[in-house]
Amino acid sequence: MKIIVLGAGLIGGPMAIDLVRDKQFEVTVADQNEAVLLGLKKKCPELSVIRQNLATPADVTALVSNYDLVINAVPGFMGFETAKAIIKAGKDCACIAFYEEDPFALNQLAKAHNVTMIMDCGVYPGMGSALIMHISEKLDTIDSVITYVGGLPEIREWPSEYKAIFSPIDVIEEYIRPARYIENGFEMVRPALSDPEYIFFPEVGTLEAFNTDGLRTLTQTLNCPNLKEKTLRYPGHMEKMATLRELGFFSKEKSIVVGDEKISPLELTSQVLFPNWKLKAGEGDITIFQSVVEGIKNGQKMKYTINMYDKYCPETDVISMARTTGYTATLAIRMIANGLYSDKGVSPPEFLGKHPECISYLLRGLNQRGVNWRVSERII
Repeated sequence: MKIIVLGAGLIGGPMAIDLVRDKQFEVTVADQNEAVLLGLKKKCPELSVIRQNLATPADVTALVSNYDLVINAVPGFMGFETAKAIIKAGKDCACIAFYEEDPFALNQLAKAHNVTMIMDCGVYPGMGSALIMHISEKLDTIDSVITYVGGLPEIREWPSEYKAIFSPIDVIEEYIRPARYIENGFEMVRPALSDPEYIFFPEVGTLEAFNTDGLRTLTQTLNCPNLKEKTLRYPGHMEKMATLRELGFFSKEKSIVVGDEKISPLELTSQVLFPNWKLKAGEGDITIFQSVVEGIKNGQKMKYTINMYDKYCPETDVISMARTTGYTATLAIRMIANGLYSDKGVSPPEFLGKHPECISYLLRGLNQRGVNWRVSERII
């Protein structure tokens, strides 16, 4: 069975290497960065690599037509059109690309092409969403879900207090895209980086949490009157990012004249900021997740807490965000390959949570790779 991974970045590369473990798969990675592809090939000679610009959807459709399964690991701003191109090729797919558009806008197209596409196969949205739905299936009514999630460098450094653990431009999108949440049954919209609070985690100490638009499809698929998600960072990062945003450094309008060309402030900011955000060789990262779900079961009020804490693995030289996000996606594509999940159309990860056998498969596979999700429950 032939699989192609679109994107060979911090997460795409480790996903491809993980898939090589299965002798049933012939794995290819496509990316436009030749140096990254050569490095990946050196690390894992069994991989096949293709140098190709993935920005043109028609080219993507032609490329993936030669494969059985696809993983979409392009940056978020390319994700929707890439997903559409994969569907037009009639190929089943798992996606980690986090884009602004509504994934369900592709549902009818996917069904028309008889495609199974599991979207947002990450941490959250991703495995966290699947577990939240899995818990909600046990409850008679679900009252509230509050989620805190973040990927951080192990070592906190001034001035950014941050390193980009996935596509840096997607990080900026988190800071400029309005945050949606559900409060008392009504959808609310607040600016990203709003409503800060401090949360203590035993593994890392005190972190700051703020609103981002991470609920994704849960606002449509989960019948819950109070639903909120916040991103975690080291204290101090949020204020710096809010200042840059309000000063216009994240604007996409091409208003800066450089020679004979116009560029946007965001393009300029990216050139200055992203090198400072880059993880150096051997630098580690952490991923932390906590979600608290409350509801009624058999007349009793219940509280479920989902926790996950993970660190960079020096033995495999795989960052935590690749382990927690990428391995969720590679397990999802395996479920499609072995027939464990075959629903046609677009499936956000919470749809997997309705199938106990899928949850068991994901938890077992992640545990085998050293990524441990824990769920506790108690009567309140």
